[in-house]
Amino acid sequence: MRSALVRALAAAVVAVPAMVSLPATAGAATAPPSTCEELTELAIPADALDLPTSGGRVTETKTVPATGTGSGAIGEYCQVDAELFPVDPEAPNIEMRIALPAEWNGKAMMFGGGGYDGAIPSLTDNVPFGDADEGVPLARGFAVFASDSGHQLAPNDWNHAGAFAMNDEALRNFAADALKKTRDAAMFLIDERYGSQPRRSYFAGASSGGREALAVAQRWPRDFDGVISGAPAWNAATLDLWFGHMTQILQRPGAFLSREKQQLIYDRVMQSCDGDDGVRDGVISDEAGCDFDPKVLRCAGGKDRGPTCLSDAQVKAVRDLSSPVKWGYKLASGERGYPGTPFLSGADLSTPGLGIGSRAPAHPLDFTAAFAALFWDQWAKYFITRDPDFDGLKLDPLTPGKWKKRISELTALQDINNPDLTEFTKAGGKLLLVHGTADPTVSHRSTAQYYQRVRATMGARATSKFLRMYAIPGMGHGGPAAFTASWDSLSAIQRWSEKGIAPHEPVVTDINPAANGRTRPLCEYPEWPRYNGLGDPDRAENFSCVRS
Repeated sequence: MRSALVRALAAAVVAVPAMVSLPATAGAATAPPSTCEELTELAIPADALDLPTSGGRVTETKTVPATGTGSGAIGEYCQVDAELFPVDPEAPNIEMRIALPAEWNGKAMMFGGGGYDGAIPSLTDNVPFGDADEGVPLARGFAVFASDSGHQLAPNDWNHAGAFAMNDEALRNFAADALKKTRDAAMFLIDERYGSQPRRSYFAGASSGGREALAVAQRWPRDFDGVISGAPAWNAATLDLWFGHMTQILQRPGAFLSREKQQLIYDRVMQSCDGDDGVRDGVISDEAGCDFDPKVLRCAGGKDRGPTCLSDAQVKAVRDLSSPVKWGYKLASGERGYPGTPFLSGADLSTPGLGIGSRAPAHPLDFTAAFAALFWDQWAKYFITRDPDFDGLKLDPLTPGKWKKRISELTALQDINNPDLTEFTKAGGKLLLVHGTADPTVSHRSTAQYYQRVRATMGARATSKFLRMYAIPGMGHGGPAAFTASWDSLSAIQRWSEKGIAPHEPVVTDINPAANGRTRPLCEYPEWPRYNGLGDPDRAENFSCVRS
């Protein structure tokens, strides 16, 4: 994607700290560093962690040899698996893993999870929207760590994805506590391995991991110097309520849209709004300015007449899926509603695994149903009612009846919605918010609400000193999309944190194979990229960031 010259220039801007091999650290350490094998079965004392646990232990270590070449090269590292024990003997352990490079750059990176968690993220992955040409964090010499958030889920076992929430301690761990416990245990292990603490620590995550990124900035503001939050489900319980609302919409008689109709809506939205930015390129840049009315697709007489038009019930459904909703009752977190999903301005209803599926939600659920229905059903079963036999499809979040109080309690626990990040800024913390405007799962409009609240609370000038929000046109929830974004956010957060150089006119690359490396300016919200009318429309320098 990038030329060797561009990579060389980037390297000149951010000088990579000298790697520190283990022998070089021994003289300055307060205790001799341990070999990888010496960490085996090491006890992790409870007093090494700020939150209550019963301590922990290393369960396995292994030396992983160097692999790959070029930007994909990862040097030798020590992989350490550990478990942290709960206070409640009925609660599951927190399973964690840390990769300790033989040539350490003196820094640490924690990865967030995704969905209902339950598995340790790969430590050889990249940060959200990261540029693989510049190397993943482990390849750059970071000590990288993550956990399963305090419960274990078999792969693709969506019938029990939320079952852990039957236990209070496991629920608190998932909500945020496991983040702190994992981080503190990782610091203990890093010190054991190298004989010193990291001089810089960072956190990166997307979706549920994006929520976790905001949680650590809010609750433990001195633990991380920089945080990258992608597509954050920051108001997690409120988002679950939105998923429940989506489920109710899709269950209405005659409301569900076939795959053909899902594609019809997307195609017509693109036909209507692609080009508003000055070029027809398969991307809607001015999402807020796209005002497509699905009524133009109405079937004659309002009856369902096949895949080329929408019935009245389907027109109403797609409008409701795209529109804000108010709950009509008080929630302990203070959230009042959700801003809707941009299905009428760029998001694709048919996105595999994240769209509305191929059939209307029905009990029992399977993977042909909407992602929202799957997620909501688990939340209703295990978080709200704590009844594994409960049919979540029958619970309407607009009229939850006797479950209103429990829902309110969950919002107080799960929604990371305090916009006052003063303590984080006092500690020198920097925050990057990145979200795609075509996200069919977590609405970028919700992230914009969070950002606007921070600005309203702390002031525009104070906010600009530590926070940037970028909304990427055409980008979905992290997988392939109209514009699949790649940006070296890791170097950007390091420059800002370590050198005080804020991101300036960043550029994002589309890594879709057919895109031929096209680039766009990464515009700070609420700006979006508009083609200037001259030059190659696949080059960022021919676009300007503008406001609607």
